[in-house]
Formats: sequence, C-alpha cells, structure tokens
Amino acid sequence: MAQIGFYYNQKMCSGCKTCQVACKDKNRLNVGTVLREVRSYTTGTYPNVNLYFYSATCNHCDTPACAEKCPVGAYEKREDGTVVQDPDKCIGCGTCIKACPYGVPREDAEKGCTRKCDGCIELREAGYLPACVEACPYRALDFGDVDELREKYGADLVTSLPAQGQGDTGPNTLINPRKIALEDVGTAIML
Repeated sequence: MAQIGFYYNQKMCSGCKTCQVACKDKNRLNVGTVLREVRSYTTGTYPNVNLYFYSATCNHCDTPACAEKCPVGAYEKREDGTVVQDPDKCIGCGTCIKACPYGVPREDAEKGCTRKCDGCIELREAGYLPACVEACPYRALDFGDVDELREKYGADLVTSLPAQGQGDTGPNTLINPRKIALEDVGTAIML
C-alpha cells in the first residue's frame, strides 16, 4: 500500500501562517476553526531568546486513532494512505478529537461536526498539490509519497511525537527540524 504524507522544513519556515490561511480559505472554515495550524515556540531567557515555528496538520497515520475510535465509522484510510472523514456520517461527539494524539480533528461548532485535513484530495486529483503546500512562499512544505519524500529530502528527517501518554500511530509528516527545536523537545518534534 502506498502512503502519502507531508514534508515540513522547519529551517525554512518564517511562521508567516500563509499555509494556515490558504487551508482555511480553501476549506471555507468558520472563524476559530483551523485544519493546519502554525504554532510559535520560544526558548531561552533574555537576551538569548530563540523562536521557532511548527506548521501542523493531519499526519495521515499508519494506524489512525481517529478512525479506530470513531463510533459511527466516519473515518476511512484510503488506498493511497490518506485518512479522510465523511462529514455526513459525523455526529459531532468529539471522540476523534480525544483519540488523536496530535490534536488534529477540530470541532466545527457551527456545523455540529468535526473536521480534519484530507490532503486536499480534489486538488490532488486535478494534478495540484494541497493548498498549504502551493501557498507557502518559502517552500517549507511538500507533499507526496512518504518514501519518495525521504529520498528527496534525506534520511535524517524526524516525525511528530504523540501527546504525553498516548500511543504511537505511525505519523507520516517528515520534518527537517531546526536544531533549537530538537534541543527543546528531544529527538522528535511535539505538536
């Protein structure tokens, strides 16, 4: 089975949030709902303060906890590895939000359901990359087959760590980390 995923070059990211805005616009999300979120982290003390960013979205996991725990079967892992949600099946219970160790599914209170990144399936089917990747002015994001991304960007990439106390689901976001981020959180990046 093929497996798609994202590549994120933290060294190139300026924290501009263009990817976040592009995702929000493409998905016509309500105020307060984001499917890709750029977070800022600060380490050190004045005057030696360091700032770094992390652009996070669905990791399209090998074993997605959201799909395993959903009581109505609203999630599916497609043949290419994309984890998709059927919003018509979603009852808005929030089980997927609690199950995901990365905090990815988001509540859309106005629609009464949860939402998550689907890797812009319809754009990919039309021959484009996901909106966040296309929009990044620094080319800090890429998307494709995970093995091809590893070959293209190197074997020393890291992945996201699950939240404290939750199991590893096999995330498929490959990260070229900043040294300060590794020093701050360890050998992998936490969301």
